[in-house]
Amino acid sequence: MAAQKSGEGRKIIASNRRARHEYEISDTLEAGLVLQGTEVKSLREGRVTLGGGFIQVKNGEAWLFGVHIPEYEHGSFFNHEPTRPRKLLLHLHEIARLQARVDEKGFTAVPMQLYFKHGRVKLEIGLGKGRKLHDKRQAAREKTDRRELRDIRNRH
Repeated sequence: MAAQKSGEGRKIIASNRRARHEYEISDTLEAGLVLQGTEVKSLREGRVTLGGGFIQVKNGEAWLFGVHIPEYEHGSFFNHEPTRPRKLLLHLHEIARLQARVDEKGFTAVPMQLYFKHGRVKLEIGLGKGRKLHDKRQAAREKTDRRELRDIRNRH
């Protein structure tokens, strides 16, 4: 699966589609990642799993956990560990804002999208609250209603 082109010079590597279903996303941030060479090569092949990933702030630094970047097939014994924690590159005020939102009851930070922007790997972080089952059903119903309304308008 190769990466896709998107607006703003973005080349999308992976999207966490379940995140918008599982969480009511209210805000987003863009962060860089500290990666090893074999991780970048594996990402260029479009091989990553964002599902199950989460972000935590520890000792004033933001970290990405639970994201699986498979080992690079042509790598040597210097290959990376697939699920290692990865440091996020954010400004101090962004880390403070992230920490303040996560400390609020029910808020969490989840990886939304991983992409290349001007040759650098970026991560879109979503800040939001987890949805209950009835909220998920309501959101799905609203999405279906919008789609049906759009189809009706396009027919006429």
